[in-house]
Amino acid sequence: MESIGKEFELKRQGKIARLTNRTFKFDARIKEGWFSAVYFLKTKEIIKQRRPKQQVTMQFFQKKDAILCGVDEAIALLHTFAENPQDLKIWALNDGDKIKPFETVLMVEGFYEDFGYLEGLIDGVLARRTSVATNVYNVVQAAGDKQVIFMGDRDDHFSQQAGDGYSAYIGGVAAQATHAMNEWWGNEGVGTMPHALIQLFDGDLVKACEAYLATYPKDNLVALVDYHNDVITDSLNVAQHFGDRLYGVRLDTAANMVDQYFLRNQHEFGQEDLRGTNVSLVRRLREHLDAAGYPKVKIIVSGGFDADKIRRFESQNAPVDSYGVGSSLLKVNIGFTGDCVRLNGKEQAKQGRRYSFNPRLSAVEFSTVLEDE
Repeated sequence: MESIGKEFELKRQGKIARLTNRTFKFDARIKEGWFSAVYFLKTKEIIKQRRPKQQVTMQFFQKKDAILCGVDEAIALLHTFAENPQDLKIWALNDGDKIKPFETVLMVEGFYEDFGYLEGLIDGVLARRTSVATNVYNVVQAAGDKQVIFMGDRDDHFSQQAGDGYSAYIGGVAAQATHAMNEWWGNEGVGTMPHALIQLFDGDLVKACEAYLATYPKDNLVALVDYHNDVITDSLNVAQHFGDRLYGVRLDTAANMVDQYFLRNQHEFGQEDLRGTNVSLVRRLREHLDAAGYPKVKIIVSGGFDADKIRRFESQNAPVDSYGVGSSLLKVNIGFTGDCVRLNGKEQAKQGRRYSFNPRLSAVEFSTVLEDE
């Protein structure tokens, strides 16, 4: 894991080769235009018949401060499906670069009929990958030195996991829920138990944990303690039973539930919303674990976390060791635009657009994304 981290840090600095086109499992129908907007396909045909061999410069940008991702994939897409890809001239930033609004992140020069129909696909690749990477980066910044676990497997179509996992890694999170999320960068998925495991042992958390350890004795045991909506009682039970073998407990209290601890101690009701996983509940849990002699048991929280919620927890010094985050990381909130801004070396673009060369761009060699890794 450490070596992978170093490799990708070097990659972000532009010091090693980009991911190759063999990293990505492209659908062969891209070549047929199956995923391209029809007006791009019609334009390609018109230009082939009426105005061929016109060299255009196409540049891509977006409108926010962001963490760029999807560039390697976009380049591989061009080199795999463009006509005469060896003749294209491409300049690009690197996955992981911090970018500004309207900054050109990718620029392509070539005959329009060779690559123009890929414009929308490139926009989409950059939009999703950059959105996820930026969302993850913002969560990581909010969490400070606390671990963040990417738990986005249930929040989108499974076919997106490899790209989302890579984007999450570029954003700063290496702990991810599925093996598929790690496919492009070589790690393995992490995780312990869902509520279903406890249910299958008739709600007996201790027996579920015993079975987990018997089956995976080398794993850190993290008990999921909100099954009975009584996280303090269940955490103390597993701590007393497993002692030093218990690595941590995870709270995933539903947003419409108030934990039994507060229902037993209603004098603690106040201005704070005590539904779901909240700061007061985490604080009381930490106090009870410490008082019982288990200060080393870590507390992992999940359920509705995003950058804002993590910032609230951190601003109140919530005794959290790790945050599990899912759906908020997958929101596509950054859109990219591809514009043709030069024609045969002369500026030609719609009103409001202009050629904007970015000195941070680096030329991309055709062989860079074709060689075996």
